[in-house]
Amino acid sequence: MTVMSYLGAIGAAQREAMEADSRVIIFGEDVEANVYGTMGGKSRADKGDFLQMFGSNRIRNTPISEEVMVGAAAGAAMTGLRPIVDLSYSTFLYMAMDQFINQVAKSRYMFGGQASMPVVFRSAMFYGLSTAAHHSDRPYPMFMNMPGIKIMVPASPSDAKGLLRTAIDMDDPVMSFEACMLWGMKEDVQDGEFHIPFGVAKTVRSGSDVTVVAISSAVPAAMQAAQQLEKEGISIEVIDPRTLAPFDSDAVLNSVARTGRLVVADPANRTCGAAAEISALVAEKAFDCLKAPIIRVTTPDTHIPFSPALEKQLYPNAGMIADAVRKVAGTRKE
Repeated sequence: MTVMSYLGAIGAAQREAMEADSRVIIFGEDVEANVYGTMGGKSRADKGDFLQMFGSNRIRNTPISEEVMVGAAAGAAMTGLRPIVDLSYSTFLYMAMDQFINQVAKSRYMFGGQASMPVVFRSAMFYGLSTAAHHSDRPYPMFMNMPGIKIMVPASPSDAKGLLRTAIDMDDPVMSFEACMLWGMKEDVQDGEFHIPFGVAKTVRSGSDVTVVAISSAVPAAMQAAQQLEKEGISIEVIDPRTLAPFDSDAVLNSVARTGRLVVADPANRTCGAAAEISALVAEKAFDCLKAPIIRVTTPDTHIPFSPALEKQLYPNAGMIADAVRKVAGTRKE
């Protein structure tokens, strides 16, 4: 085990994949200048070593055009390479929606399985940093509506590394949504290659009174809420889906069957979000188990303001999650 940061774990996964398979390439906006972070180096001095190791044919800058990045990646993947594309801000994904929807998501189906699409698209969600409306979106719910694309939302360094290694080896397109507020998180991460399967949720904390399904940066917030609620005699079970497509419905349904209560914490917007889908799943398949209405703790349907004071109030935090748990548990004073 080695202590790694969230960003360092992503870099380690990419570096190990490139060492193991010469078909793995990385390209995107200014990746050569940032290769020490992209490749998991400890300092800028490592940059030259990685460029020398893999060469400019495998680590390549692209024009500042998301259409070019995504289109080129799709073509490269269909002809035998395994691209990892760094698209920087997640809001930049919108610029390449035609390629994502009509090429990346549909090609395996349209060609009857004769063509594979082994490509990983990484993007950072920069919410919570006063980057305002054009740079603060959490767009993974939109892509959940596209059959053919797998979606990962790692909430810890270990999951970031293990899920990314799995994604790189897949023959399907994967979108990785990484919350930059988690970049500095550190923990012990397994050395060498290891893979975390998609569609398998992680029970971050076991509990008996309320199930809390938390996504991305809402996971550490839910854990903070759990510590506070434990002092009040309320035991919550925190589940991190880790991947949203595929989604581990059994883990959530089995937990709700034990606790009888559900809170879903999701930093994305409320309407048509992942929290809405998870809530609908439980309402349809575990309604008889519920002892209280389901509560969603999400970001409201609003553009993100530039003001740090205003923005801070929007995203799910430990206090909001704890308050929702108290309500479903029947201990909150109205």
